[in-house]
Amino acid sequence: MTFTQISLALISGILPLTVLAQLPGLYFCIVLFVVACVAGYLPYCLSKLLCIALMGFLWATANGQQILQQTNNFSGGRQQVVAQINSAFLQREDKHNVVIALKEVNGHRVFPPLSAKVSSDGFPDGYCAGQRWRLTLSLRPVHSQLNLGNFDGQRWAIANRQTLSGRIRSAELISGACSVRQRIISRVQRQTQDLNSMPVLMALAFGERSLIPQKMNNLFKITGTAHLMAISGLHIGVAALIGWLLARGLQFLLPMRWIDYRFPLVVSWLAVLYYTWLSGVNPPAMRAALAITLWLGLRLWRMRCHPWQVWAWGVALLMMQDPLGIVSDSFWLSCFAVAGLIFWFQWAPLPNRFSHRWYWGWLRYAHLQTGMTFLLLPMQIGLFHGLSTASFFANLWAVPIVSLLTVPLVLIALVLSPLPYELSLPVVSSLWSLADASLVWVLYGLEQAEHYWLPLGEGAIGLSLMGWLGVIIWRMGWLFTYPAGVVALFGLMMLWRQSTARENWRVDMLDVGHGLAVLIEKNGRGVLYDTGNRWEGGSQAEMQILPYLQWRNIQIDQIIISHSHMDHHGGTDLVKAAFPKASLRTSFRGNLPCISGQSWQWQELKFSVLWPLALHDYAGNDDSCVVRITDGKFSVLLTGDIERQSETHLVKQSRKSLPVNLLQVPHHGSNTSSIGPFLRASGAEVAIASASRFNVWRLPAQKIKDRYRENAVVWHDTARSGQLSAFFFSNYWVIKGLREQLMPRWYHQWFGVGGDNE
Repeated sequence: MTFTQISLALISGILPLTVLAQLPGLYFCIVLFVVACVAGYLPYCLSKLLCIALMGFLWATANGQQILQQTNNFSGGRQQVVAQINSAFLQREDKHNVVIALKEVNGHRVFPPLSAKVSSDGFPDGYCAGQRWRLTLSLRPVHSQLNLGNFDGQRWAIANRQTLSGRIRSAELISGACSVRQRIISRVQRQTQDLNSMPVLMALAFGERSLIPQKMNNLFKITGTAHLMAISGLHIGVAALIGWLLARGLQFLLPMRWIDYRFPLVVSWLAVLYYTWLSGVNPPAMRAALAITLWLGLRLWRMRCHPWQVWAWGVALLMMQDPLGIVSDSFWLSCFAVAGLIFWFQWAPLPNRFSHRWYWGWLRYAHLQTGMTFLLLPMQIGLFHGLSTASFFANLWAVPIVSLLTVPLVLIALVLSPLPYELSLPVVSSLWSLADASLVWVLYGLEQAEHYWLPLGEGAIGLSLMGWLGVIIWRMGWLFTYPAGVVALFGLMMLWRQSTARENWRVDMLDVGHGLAVLIEKNGRGVLYDTGNRWEGGSQAEMQILPYLQWRNIQIDQIIISHSHMDHHGGTDLVKAAFPKASLRTSFRGNLPCISGQSWQWQELKFSVLWPLALHDYAGNDDSCVVRITDGKFSVLLTGDIERQSETHLVKQSRKSLPVNLLQVPHHGSNTSSIGPFLRASGAEVAIASASRFNVWRLPAQKIKDRYRENAVVWHDTARSGQLSAFFFSNYWVIKGLREQLMPRWYHQWFGVGGDNE
């Protein structure tokens, strides 16, 4: 067996961890272990590779089971914890989360390591990384809102082994000593506090991005330069190069007999370790350090290998080091970027005459950037749901400045920072000022490109692969030998999202926590009923609703707001700004009215308003706009937050209009709603409720859920299932939850302390 075969076997064994709906149980794993042992004993290459693949699968499964078990054991109730602060203290005015490493829980040592997030309120001002505390914590598992096309918080938490969040009840300092990294961070922050680009400098020096304003983060995202503004694989590589150049420069001063090719490689490796340590050994930096260590090791032992061999060995090494890392986006972005580089230089190289002379350097760089722009389109669209049409020019401008000027200045300043204050101050201050000036140039260039962002949804994923296929078709000459086949292939890619079993219309209850947002969709257009909550600094419309609409490429024609409470209309302004032509209908004055007796047709669906009887200046729960939607065969009832009084009136006055197939549970499943006569009058087959898992009102109430079951109504809620989607066809309809049917993954499931409403 070769190293490459072993690596590919390990990759194929660990890879299923990304798609498993449930992790296999103990007995199944024992059977697999026995099969692996038998396969390894047989004298065949394929059987031994099967053994390696199965062992890789068992190793990945064990890691997944371990983190779920730890989360279950430590969540719920109050825990006595000995913890070490991992988050560096940065001078901030707002409350924020602090990451702590759990060392002991209830007297038992925690292994493998597990982290939790707690509020900074629990620590006094001036806490620092490295301190040890004895804490009384109320821990609970991370549970993220889950909608198609949006950020998956649970997957991120598992990939980073931060599956718990906590609330500090009491805190006692055990050891107040700050870590060396914290002391360096504090010194650098004092040195750079008056510089315009201080937040970005802290990100480049230590990987601490929390100080970067949201507006600046958005600028980096829409220009495709976010990878430049923190410690990443590119910058770890720059650190290695700087270490190598310094060592080579030193060798010019040494006698010939002392010069050895290994010295620059060792110094380069030490520079990598130092920069990785400064980053707090975060996963992206750690992965880059391992990959560069592998490459330096091959150079040290003078092993010449094909680039694809090194890539396969590196991916296998990273997967073995941390199998849970493969569920993170950054892992695949790194692997995809390196694979794209190898592919580009092998399949679309520059002619030899441009490969040597220094004055063709600009062309070589443009060639590299062109390959990265086209070959990373699948990841760009899949992760960020859009692309910048100016990203090529933005990276062409920013990459050389940051990589060849800013990062070296930052690294030299960091090396000199530990020197005596009086000696290093003038030089270090000058270095930070130069680095700040270079970032001012970068930001100026990026601001010229920020208006070229093109939002794209799931339909563009197939088209994004045309960069890879285009290169292959060009090099293989298929465009001239098989023109009809090439045209057919690209036609299929453009139509890949079409389905013969497409629904006539659908209803999506988005997971917006404690609030409500329901989308009625047909033919790529939609009506939005409520827009979720809003709070200082954010809203569900910005975080969940608009990204979902963009991902599905839905155009909103109408917005209906049930009543005046913030958790139902908080995102209205943002949604209206995104869809200015959409009409706005409410049960309170100032917009199109939504009152009993109104009806209208939209996309061959009939909308009928059953409640309220009149408009109000401020519409409360019982004034919610109740809307019935039907295609003539199937029907849905949207109820907002109506309570017992309104339900009673509806039963008396609109009983004939109440029977439906699908019912939105009134008032998130509160005890004040869902009376028995109303449920029986609706005759609903299925009820769907919008609620968050850990809401302070403990909704939906268990008594209400039992009442629905007693009336033979199938219950679903967003706390348990995430996004809920009902698909209506000509002769039948189905409802699916994102966690259970649409995208069942073991890391999406409800883990930690159990219970229906907790």
